[in-house]
Amino acid sequence: MLIFACAFFVHATVAEDKPGTKNQEPRTRSKEPFRPSPGKFPPLEKAHAYRGELTFVDHANRRGSIRVQSDGKFRFISPNPFAMLPYGIVRYHGAPADLRDVPLGTMMHVRAFLPPDPKLSAVPVLPVNNRTKKEGNAGVGSAPAENHILLFEDESSNCLREGKVWKLMEVEIENNQGMIVARRESRDAGDTQAEEETMTFDAATRIWRGREFLGIEDLIDEGAWPASGKKSLGDQAVLLGITWKPTPGGIFTRFHISDIWLDDAAMQRTARHQNETHKAFIRSRWMPAFVDAVEYGQFGRATVTATMFGGMDDKLYTDFKKGSQALMAAAENTLKHWASGTAGTAQMASKGPLLDVIKADGEVPPGSSGIQIRFETDLITEGIRPARVVRIRPASWPDLHIPREEYLRDHKAGHEERFPTPDIFPKY
Repeated sequence: MLIFACAFFVHATVAEDKPGTKNQEPRTRSKEPFRPSPGKFPPLEKAHAYRGELTFVDHANRRGSIRVQSDGKFRFISPNPFAMLPYGIVRYHGAPADLRDVPLGTMMHVRAFLPPDPKLSAVPVLPVNNRTKKEGNAGVGSAPAENHILLFEDESSNCLREGKVWKLMEVEIENNQGMIVARRESRDAGDTQAEEETMTFDAATRIWRGREFLGIEDLIDEGAWPASGKKSLGDQAVLLGITWKPTPGGIFTRFHISDIWLDDAAMQRTARHQNETHKAFIRSRWMPAFVDAVEYGQFGRATVTATMFGGMDDKLYTDFKKGSQALMAAAENTLKHWASGTAGTAQMASKGPLLDVIKADGEVPPGSSGIQIRFETDLITEGIRPARVVRIRPASWPDLHIPREEYLRDHKAGHEERFPTPDIFPKY
């Protein structure tokens, strides 16, 4: 559900903000590497936290590479492979997202774990203590073994969730490009220990104000920014989109501002658009879930209890109604569908009514929606088993055919037959 505040814009957020994604923020990085149990939602406070630049995405297999910020020189850092956990949450522009929605170069905040089952990892498995190793000019921590992600969010999403803003202190500009000095701090009270950071901007930087889409030249014409030279910005509170690009002057680590949201209306509009994009995507690909239990009957009949994954708009969950018809199909840990030759997911799915829709009381683990469904079918299919991943859709959602790269031809396809295989990544 879209949640918009009436007060200052930093209250603006969108979509679900489930308890598991906002109330269990780790104050420090997890000291000990943690490996989640397959089929269970892990505690966010045990996640390893880091930040980096998205450099590669294999969206069909929910994996990619990220250049992890460390104590070394950023441009020397080799991208580190990552995989989204089945229940892993992506947030972009303050709203739910898929990996395909996030542009390469975007700086992302990460909460990640060791692979639950190394044998089934879709990316290289690194030594458990890899985050403590130094890699030349890349420094320490640039290739953590915690490369299975629970929470993956851009700068604006991270600030909204943590209740923070960027305070713009000073701008220096020449020919519609230059540098901004800013600090990131709590929205409620100034952080006296917040460090100043210098970031670049250029004529391609997007500026959002209400319903307006502005450029640097528009701020200059209005007199808000100078045409050249320096000007104090008086700690103006904004939200930022941050990327990385090579910087002149021999600077090894300096980040770039891709977007500036000047007020609440601008952030809300951007978030609303991304949220609608994601809702349409999930309705075409079906809701992912873990199977909690299966009660088998005779002649293929079964009752399946499953928990839907979290991190999505509430309207998607409200489409699951007690007594309505639904379809359930097996999937793998990358959320790829299982098919059979040319038969689509809907043709291979188990069908039947939703006997119950139960919402958990109180906080739920991150990655979980806290919503459990009980589904009855007269023909249970292979792959719908406890602790396995499935895809579910209400019969009211459209019956669409997904592209070839997003499904396996049949349930017998082994891990080594994934397309493409982990061999596309470098060896570590």
